[in-house]
Parts: sequence; C-alpha cells; structure tokens
Amino acid sequence: MIATVRRARRLKGEVKLPGDKSISHRGLILGSIASGQSRLRGLSPGADVLSTARCMQALGAGFDGVKLDGRGLRGLRQAAGPLDCGNSGTTMRLLAGLLSAQDFESELIGDESLSRRPMDRVVKPLAEMGAAAGWPPLRVGGKSPLHGLTYAIPVPSAQVKSAILIAGLFGDSPTTVVEPIKTRDHTELMLGSMGAQVLVEGLKVELQPASRLEPLELDIPGDLSAAAFWLVAGGLVPGSRIRIQGSGVNPTRTAFVALLRAAGFKIRETNKREVGGEQVADLEVTTAAGLRPIQVNGGTAAEMIDELPVLAVAATQMPGRSVISGASELRVKESNRIAAMEEGLAAMGADITAVDDGWVINGPRFLEGARVSSQGDHRVAMALAIAGLMADGKTEIDGAECVEISYPEFFDHLEYLWRASGE
Repeated sequence: MIATVRRARRLKGEVKLPGDKSISHRGLILGSIASGQSRLRGLSPGADVLSTARCMQALGAGFDGVKLDGRGLRGLRQAAGPLDCGNSGTTMRLLAGLLSAQDFESELIGDESLSRRPMDRVVKPLAEMGAAAGWPPLRVGGKSPLHGLTYAIPVPSAQVKSAILIAGLFGDSPTTVVEPIKTRDHTELMLGSMGAQVLVEGLKVELQPASRLEPLELDIPGDLSAAAFWLVAGGLVPGSRIRIQGSGVNPTRTAFVALLRAAGFKIRETNKREVGGEQVADLEVTTAAGLRPIQVNGGTAAEMIDELPVLAVAATQMPGRSVISGASELRVKESNRIAAMEEGLAAMGADITAVDDGWVINGPRFLEGARVSSQGDHRVAMALAIAGLMADGKTEIDGAECVEISYPEFFDHLEYLWRASGE
C-alpha cells in the first residue's frame, strides 16, 4: 500500500484513539491466568494485540472480544504448535515470562522482523530463575518450580521487567526487579488490582509469589503513543486545534508531553479521571508558539522510546540544533528506526544526521514531498505521514499498510482532520 499525504493548511476535529496497546497486551495475558471471567473493554484493534489474543486462545483461554475466561495460574494447556507472536515483541517477551513457569514447553515464533529482535535479555533472567529457556528460537517451560531473584536490568525495558514479574508470580520466594530508570508501570498496576502483592520503591519493584489472581474489569484508555502523532501535527500545522478523547496519561508515559510543552507546544489536559487504576484525560493541542530546540538523553529517551520517531519530525521545525540521544534501542525495533527516519526525513529536505544512539537535527527546514519508505515499521510510517502534512507537494509512503500493527484507523483519522478543517 502506498499512502499519499498532502500539505495541510490547518487540522481541526476530535479523535478517539485506539486502546492502549501496552495495557491491552497485559490485560489479555494476565486475565488469562485469573481465577474467573474478566471483561476487557476498548482493546487495541491492532495486529499486535490480535497476536496476543490468538496466543492466549491457543493456550486454552476463552475470549469473545470482551469476555475473557481465565484459567487460573496453573490452568493453561500446551498449544498444539508454536505460538505465533506476529510482529509483537511485547507478546513474545511477556509470554516468555508466563510460559517459563509452566510444566510444558512452548515455542514462540514471529515474523521476519520479530525474529531479528534480541530475546537474550529476557532469556537470561528467566534462566537465572531456574526456567528452561533458550534462544533462538525462543523455547521456554517444562521445568519448575521457579526461584525468586533480585535482578538489575542493564537496559531499560518495561517488557523485560514485566516478563520477570509475571514469572515471579510462580516463584518460591519474592522477585525484585531494579530498573536503571523508571519505565511504564502498567504491569505493576494491573497485578496490584488483581490482588498480587506488589511493592514499588523508587526504581525497585518487589513481587510476592501468588496463589491466585482476581479477574479484571478493565476499561482501556486511549494509547498516548498514538496521541503523540496528533500532538505534533496539531502543534506544527498553523491554525490547528485537535481534541484527543480519553488518552491515558499514566505518569510513566507523559515525559513526551512534558518535553513538547517545554519546547513551546500548547497542550491542555481536561476531564481528568482515573479508570481502572490508570489516569486518563482529554488532550487538546493548538498551534505552538515560540518553539525551542530539544535535547533528549539516556535519562529520558527510554521514557518516550515509541514517540521518538515523531519527535524527530517535530525537531525539523524547531529553530536551532536539536539532539536526540540515548536511544540505541531504536536500532532493534520493528526496523532500524534511527536509519529509517534519517533516510525518510533527509529525502524530504530535513537537515538530519543519524548517530549511534539517535539524531542531530538542525531546523527549521522547509520540507518537500517525496517518495519515502516505512521500512515495514508502523511508527516510521505514521511519523513520515505527519511530516507530509508540513511538506510542499505530495508525500508518498511505501508500505503504509504496516499501520495495522498498532493504529488501523490512522490514515482515516488523518483524512478526517484534514477535511474537517475545510481543506
């Protein structure tokens, strides 16, 4: 699929986001081992979350799209074959933690992109807990019980933290994870809401072994990582006003919003509330004023890792020299996002230089439409589409169908905002 995007004079309207992808994955996995039926409303419709749902069904959890019949901590059954995680690293890593504690072996496979992504970072701590775990291919389980441990994660990763904590439910003693910096805490919040004993002290998370988990009654908020694209677009396209309904604003996810505000973006939060232990708000963005260059380093890059491609787009329109660093993890995502964004934005006229762990970007630069490639990466495709809204002429994005991974309605929403403004 080739998506064509044209320059917008303004963007106006309201957008309802897809359900938060991170919370959706965790709801499906943890709800499947609850003792009773969970209800999950507002799941992400993306292909990644569908991969998790299919895996849990293959393991014996009944699911009709909302109602999820939990099997209890020890009630999962061996799948008939390998579990296909598609393109989803979250699915593969979190299931590795869960299935490492089962008395049967499971093999986890994925598409070509996922098969290249590093899994040793989750295999190592699981093996230290006594699990049978090997990679590649990723095979776990068939050896128990697991042992609790204290593990200092060398590279910030909410996925690795979550995999260890989920495995720790089945341990014979407490499990403690120590993070180098705080990452998203959806797993800790959800486990606590299900009755697990979780203690969070700064960068340390301690989990007690569990005998049961209570079912979930979960209304999933909108995905802030999806909102990021509209926040950048609304701030940079003159005369814009975009209202984003029901976005999650979990404090471990809002560093990106704070950074945009510090750079001159006008973003308001209204209708603040708490839903299922998660903080939610409506977001409104209008045209930015007095833009300033941005500086991102290792201390903050991990907090906004999924938003960095569209942040690079924003930096092309900021005066001065912006530096985004500490993000070497971008090289092992669905694509090499550092290289993909440099290639795409440079083709559009941006002054962008890739470095080992990010980019150096000089702005503001006048962008011109060009033929660019998503590299099969949903966040690259959406970020380049936002760049296309500010570029003269038309921007054509090859491989745009990859947005199905996380935000199937992205281009529909983009067209609606473009047309609702009277374009």
